[in-house]
Parts: sequence; structure tokens; C-alpha cells
Amino acid sequence: MSLEDHREIPIASPAIGEQERERVVEVLDSGMLADGEEVRAFEREFATACHVDHGVAAANGTAALHAALRACGVGEGDTVLTTPFSFVATANAVRFCGAEPVFADIDPETYNLDPVAAREAIEIRGGDVDAIMPVHLYGLPADMDAICGLAEEYDAAVIEDAAQAHGARYDGEPVGSFGDAAAFSFYPTKNMTTGEGGMIVTDDEETADRAARFVNHGRNDQYEHVELGHNFRMTNVAAAIGRVQLKRLSRFVRARRDNAAALSQALDATPLDPPTVPERVDHAFHQYTVRAPERDRLIAHLDETGVDTGIYYPTPIHEQPAYDHVDQRFPVAERAADEVLSLPVHPGLTDADREAIADALSLYQVQ
Repeated sequence: MSLEDHREIPIASPAIGEQERERVVEVLDSGMLADGEEVRAFEREFATACHVDHGVAAANGTAALHAALRACGVGEGDTVLTTPFSFVATANAVRFCGAEPVFADIDPETYNLDPVAAREAIEIRGGDVDAIMPVHLYGLPADMDAICGLAEEYDAAVIEDAAQAHGARYDGEPVGSFGDAAAFSFYPTKNMTTGEGGMIVTDDEETADRAARFVNHGRNDQYEHVELGHNFRMTNVAAAIGRVQLKRLSRFVRARRDNAAALSQALDATPLDPPTVPERVDHAFHQYTVRAPERDRLIAHLDETGVDTGIYYPTPIHEQPAYDHVDQRFPVAERAADEVLSLPVHPGLTDADREAIADALSLYQVQ
């Protein structure tokens, strides 16, 4: 198939099937549309998939991050160490708690929080840190041994931002099972979706209870509100989609890994390097991200051949207007923001799509 004849290949394509549609209709017909037993079942099933004891569903990934932080005791005046190279929700959730996000630079190969830089950032503050929030960026687990060791040394909580990492593993265990709590997103482009939604997971019953109250108006029961909370609840409609998607997650991730392997093979004929996958981790490939020093030219080339691309993220958090009070520089993150480019890796890719992407990449040369 010629490149000229090939259809456009999108950067993302939510995989919604007949089973999801059937389950949504069942919920609609039941009349029980809001938070209820469908959500409770999804919470249990997702927690089991993460090898933890408790799950608390939320309206979206940002709400899940906010609730996870609050449930772990993060509040006014606290400090949370995290990465500047992520979607802005990572740091926003910290600020919603009244806490201060403190940034440390990233590893140039994995794009995740660099434990060495994290230690330096903590020591500059005299050891003052209340929580560490690593992001498993693009579906690649962060260095959880180093991060959890650092947290233990400085008596800090660990909250995993696993918004992009459904199905990823570190040392054989699912992400979300290492910290005091973790937060996932079910946005349509994620490895599994509920349309919009999020989930907090934890092994600690009290943390789960605090998160459950926070997303439900601070309720202990139907009429007793023991603390200030939000309406961050998930609906039964969303949970019905999520329960089906969860059953399909392993196939989705396997397809992403197969597509990533094909992309890496295609890159052998180009000046581009494939993503780094350290030993001991299983990448979930929410994104397949390469470095392209001449990014604009590569984007234009792929666009001409019908291959969509994405930049995640073109501006580090500390350079966003909402963070203009941050006067530090993070050169590794800043360079990554100038060079990263993500290629289609989603499960909807066909053999013809993979061939077309490979053909397009084979024609690209650095000037």
C-alpha cells in the first residue's frame, strides 16, 4: 500500500466495543445511574488487579490525585516533591491541597523523576519534604526502589501518579502497589477508559476511608458529614464501561507492546532511538516517545504521510504561566520538552498501519 493511499493514523483511538455498549444500556435500563453497586464492584476489581486491598473510584484522574494526596495527610503548608515533566494536573493536585509542589529534574533516558536529583532537592530544603509523588510517565514505571527508599529516609509518604500506567509492572508487581496510595486516570486516551474517571488504590484501610469520604462530600454515612469534601464520585455508567475495559486491559497492553516492538524495529533504519526500557520493568506504552532534535521537521514529514503525532509535553510545569512563581531551572526536563515526540502505538493499529508508519519513518533523515 502506498503512503499516498493510506488513511490517516491517529495518535490515539479509544477501544469501545459491543460489550461496553451492552453494559451501559443495562445500567441505563436499571435507572441506577449515579454512584452505586456498579462502582463498588469496579473498585474491588481494580484494586485486585493492582494487588492492593482497596480501591476508591473518582470522577477523573485529577480528582483521584487530589483525593489520594489528602487521604495521605497532605495539607496546608506541606511540601510534595514531584517532577516538572508531566501533565499539569500532577502539580495542580498538590496545590489544591494547599501544599507546595517542589520539583526535581528527570532522568534523560526514562523521563521519570531522577532519584539523585530528588535527593538533592530534598537536601537543599534541609530534609523538609512531606510526600514524594513519582509519575510513571508514558506508562514506564519510575524507579520505585530508590524513591521508596528516599521516602523512608526522610519519613515522607509516597503517592504514585499512575495516570498513564495501567498494566505496567515494576519487579513483577503492578504499579500502584508500591506507595501509600496511587491514582489512576480513565480518560478516553488512556490504556483503559471509563469515558472520564479515576481511581485511588491503597493497602491501608484508613487511607481508603479518608479518600472515600473526600470524594463524597465528607460523608461517613448518608446524612453525617464529618469533614469537608467534594462531589468527586464516579457514576455507575462509567463504572460499567470500566469493568469491561479492565477485563480487556491485558490484551490492550499486549497490543501496545507488540506495536512498540514493531516501531522500535522500524527505527533501526532511522537516526531516531527507541524508548529506553530499563531492566526489571514492564512498560505499558501509553505513549511511544522518541527524541527528535529536529522535531518540527519530523512532525511535518509524518503529517504528510498521514501519521498523526503528539507532544507530551511541550512546556514543563515550572514554565507554565500558572507556575511563574517557580524561579528554578530544570535543564533535562526543558530539553525533553523541546525534543520528545510520540508516535501512534494504541491497540487500534492494524498491520497496514504499522507498515505505513514504518515506511514513513524509513524516509526520514536528519539534515
